[in-house]
Amino acid sequence: MSQRDTLVHLFAGGCGGTVGAILTCPLEVVKTRLQSSSVTLYISEVQLHTMAGASVNRVVSPGPLHCLKVILEKEGPRSLFRGLGPNLVGVAPSRAIYFAAYSNCKEKLNDVFDPDSTQVHMISAAMAGFTAITATNPIWLIKTRLQLDSRNRGEKRMGAFECVRKVYQTDGLRGFYRGMSASYAGISETVIHFVIYESIKQKLLECKTASMMESDEESVKEASDFVRMMLAAATSKTCATTLAYPHEVVRTRLREEGTKYRSFFQTLSLIVQEEGYGSLYRGLTTHLVRQIPNTAIMMATYELVVYLLNG
Repeated sequence: MSQRDTLVHLFAGGCGGTVGAILTCPLEVVKTRLQSSSVTLYISEVQLHTMAGASVNRVVSPGPLHCLKVILEKEGPRSLFRGLGPNLVGVAPSRAIYFAAYSNCKEKLNDVFDPDSTQVHMISAAMAGFTAITATNPIWLIKTRLQLDSRNRGEKRMGAFECVRKVYQTDGLRGFYRGMSASYAGISETVIHFVIYESIKQKLLECKTASMMESDEESVKEASDFVRMMLAAATSKTCATTLAYPHEVVRTRLREEGTKYRSFFQTLSLIVQEEGYGSLYRGLTTHLVRQIPNTAIMMATYELVVYLLNG
């Protein structure tokens, strides 16, 4: 891969990640709040009657709509964009590094394994994920802390620089890498996503090539091609996210301020002991609602930018 091709993939990955992050930020905030251990439990209006005839209220975790309503009422609409600054600062380099590493790794592995095989896609996705996570974890920690900063409307909000200072004063440089073990565990999600995405993409390409050969038409990119890419990305991401979601909850807990959580497996065990297995999937619905369009937009933007820059 030439230097120009690498720059193209860097720029395309950055553009795709930035567009997706801006459009889906409110859902990201709601999801992070639901994953947190500090999410406020509320009393359901439904009362359960005991054997003795007394009634008790059922305590349940708030759903996405309730969480959204509380944020709007207590903190105002601006809170739905908490952490957008670090997100924008981080998403462009993160996705740029990811896509550039993925493309470079895939090209090199194509000379070792069967070109564009499942092994190539899996190893490339894993290496790209590891590279991007290691480089950008401090940015995501700051983003999570800001999203969990639930101050009432009118109160002075914590800024990104203040958050950086607090993290350094409390935990030093190591504090910026909290939750990285959970992010590494989350590489499995990326691998599953890209393997399914590349498989669907290859099938779509084969179908289009066969159609072009039958009609003797020249193959050109059309709007429908990018719609198909969006659908392929949405499908693959849904499967991957559902399978690997618990690492998201663990990562958020590890990044909380003054947390009792120390490591990936300790956190996983503690959540199950104290809150049950269902808590490992808190915020999944919101995450899927956010992640599917975000991934579809990101991948379609990436493919479009690569196509336009490569002529």
